[in-house]
Amino acid sequence: MFNFYNFEEIKNTPSPSLLYYRNIIQQNIDTAISITKSKNSLWPHIKSHKMPNVIRLSISNGITRFKCATISEAEIAATCGATDVLLAYPIIGPNIKRFLNLRIAFPQTHFYAIGDNIESIYLLSNLQKDCPVHTDLFIDVNLGMNRTGVPLENLEKFIEKCKEIPGISIVGFHCYDGHQTDSDPIIRKKKIHEMSKKLKKILDCIIIKNPNYANIIIGGSPSFPYLVDEWKNDVHYTTYFSPGTVFIYDYGYQKKYPDLPFSPGAAILTRVVSHPNDALFTIDCGYKSIASDPPGPKAFLLGVDNYEECFQSEEHWTFRMKKGYEKERPPIGKELFLLPTHICPTSALYNHAIVIDNKHIVAQWPVTARNRFLLY
Repeated sequence: MFNFYNFEEIKNTPSPSLLYYRNIIQQNIDTAISITKSKNSLWPHIKSHKMPNVIRLSISNGITRFKCATISEAEIAATCGATDVLLAYPIIGPNIKRFLNLRIAFPQTHFYAIGDNIESIYLLSNLQKDCPVHTDLFIDVNLGMNRTGVPLENLEKFIEKCKEIPGISIVGFHCYDGHQTDSDPIIRKKKIHEMSKKLKKILDCIIIKNPNYANIIIGGSPSFPYLVDEWKNDVHYTTYFSPGTVFIYDYGYQKKYPDLPFSPGAAILTRVVSHPNDALFTIDCGYKSIASDPPGPKAFLLGVDNYEECFQSEEHWTFRMKKGYEKERPPIGKELFLLPTHICPTSALYNHAIVIDNKHIVAQWPVTARNRFLLY
């Protein structure tokens, strides 16, 4: 597996460095398109990479709609020519004005907000009085994750209240299911079926009265293929699927969800910098260089076997060779690769990714939206 991620210029590449593998990312995009059987049905999240280059690559593959969590992510999507951008995060405080400024600055892009409470939607309504067009709103639905969203049983009453708010046009429902994390695909598929059945029962009643609300943006990466089975051929809805991590992918998802047909498209180049004793080796990748969540292993280390993790600090990560394997310890200066468990916050730790294609460095892609503030 080490050779799979190795490249010709490795000796001259500083460490730690974030590496993106363009051919793998392209394969993951192709796989996502083949699952939905339609480029137009994908509405992917850009949080995993925050990169204009990945957005442009997606657009070159016919994917033009994007979800985002921050104003700067929305801005780079619009700058790249996205046709539709959903800010899939509650808008509050000064971010309301920033969102409205984006709409003025990029009239060629259709921006959407989400909402799950009357207070913030009224704030949006009041601040947009001078805007020439209404704000199109996806109602954020709580499917059981209990992070944001309107509970299913309250949806109809909430919609009636939203109808009274000037300048707001409801266009559909944002249905994120981040709690669908069962590793067993049979259990996950069953829960997704039950959730979809319950959701459709409620939405069917709403759509009969409000047919223009029949747009659904649904799902995350673990549920993505099974939601396609549930919703793709339902003619009552226009359904978009919004996986976040599948284009870049990471070791965490690969290990937990072996049923998903994607490959990690990013790695960290690291080197051995110290041998504190006969069994230990330390690499130059601390938690300032790789995401420190979730609990458990932070990465899969390629290039050495029969080791166990000792501890990690800001700039160092120390490992111990298992008893009997001390002579297999990697030498000082040895290049190794780490497949991050969680690529989204890992990408945000770097100014740019070094792009590898066919075993060679071909570009550097800036992680532009790691900055919370760009122009707007």
